[in-house]
Amino acid sequence: MTTTDYEAVPAVEADAAAPHLDTVVMKFGGTSVADPDKLKSVARRLVAARESGSRVVAVLSAMGSTTDDLLDLARRVSDRPEPRELDMLISVGERISCALAAMAIHDLGHEAISLTGSQAGIVTDRVHGKAKIVDVRARRIHEALDHDRIVLVAGFQGVSADSLDVTTLGRGGSDTTAVALAAALGAHVCEVYTDVDGVYSADPRLVPTARKLDVLSYEEMLEMASSGARVMATRSIEVARSQNVRLHVRSTFSDAEGTWIREEDGTMLEKALISGVMHQREETVYRVEGATPARLFDALATASVNVDTIVRTGAEVVFSAPVEDRADAARALDALGVEWSARDDLGKVALVGAGMKSHPGVAAKTFATLEAAGIEAPVVSTSPIKIACHIPTADVGRAVQALHEAFELE
Repeated sequence: MTTTDYEAVPAVEADAAAPHLDTVVMKFGGTSVADPDKLKSVARRLVAARESGSRVVAVLSAMGSTTDDLLDLARRVSDRPEPRELDMLISVGERISCALAAMAIHDLGHEAISLTGSQAGIVTDRVHGKAKIVDVRARRIHEALDHDRIVLVAGFQGVSADSLDVTTLGRGGSDTTAVALAAALGAHVCEVYTDVDGVYSADPRLVPTARKLDVLSYEEMLEMASSGARVMATRSIEVARSQNVRLHVRSTFSDAEGTWIREEDGTMLEKALISGVMHQREETVYRVEGATPARLFDALATASVNVDTIVRTGAEVVFSAPVEDRADAARALDALGVEWSARDDLGKVALVGAGMKSHPGVAAKTFATLEAAGIEAPVVSTSPIKIACHIPTADVGRAVQALHEAFELE
């Protein structure tokens, strides 16, 4: 979860065209558009969707490692790149992908138009590097769709409402762009294309017997995303849940059904006890004394630190945050003048499943399994559908495999 408000509900201007039930938003990640041949393949998929009768909006990420290369270039020029100029720089990768895909679509005999985030009407706050979407002004997209064009929108970016500066949305920003557009356009589905064919019960690279899950609730996917499943960003799931946008996570490289993510209903209540075992190799765990929770988390929110686990014992507050937020968290804690320490030797393993709500004994089995494997969990947190354990990074792989086997998820 974050210590700041979630994205505001995306809105369509009052004079925009009415939503069309046959509109589909298709998002493609960096590995899906990594080179010219893959971009051409994406173009063919978009044309096929248009020829099937759908109005098509695509959100593209930057090609392969483009964003990382741009960040490296910035650091070679400046030790501390100015945030506004950094956003100007790293926003170009998605624009390149969209322009090239539009060219490929034209060569296939269809009309297409590429739009930057600002041209597409993605309006954000003014926080550079971690901006939040506050509105979607979709008039230009509607006009293009009405002229039978495939619309390609650069993901991960927008424009701030007051300063009109280019902003970027942070990690998973293209996912968030796609879901926000699907909500604003009234799309019947948001398809998320990636290099895997769905969401699995564990990372298949770690657990070869992991199985693909056919359906997940928003709540399950939120817990999975916050616990290490990187197939979709947590922020995008939050928007999908609040706007009831159906998601379909599937492979760019096949036509097979993937994993559907949607609102929980009666048919989903009889699901398996546990849907999956998620993990993160590294997550920094902080211990803080000398600040009230309100003061502490207000400071972290101001610093745009994403907080996950929170445990309070007496005067001490324990919380976790992503490794990449370490510098921001340290500055916020130092500014508070509190006593604090951080552990960088821990990872996280989490069991997630809607069936956990009505089945006792999951915690007992979880800790018995870890104890049998000789694994200690110094920090534990729970929700109605999740048990998360922070454990030594070196033990994460063994813990995932042991829990996956213990709960018979093969």
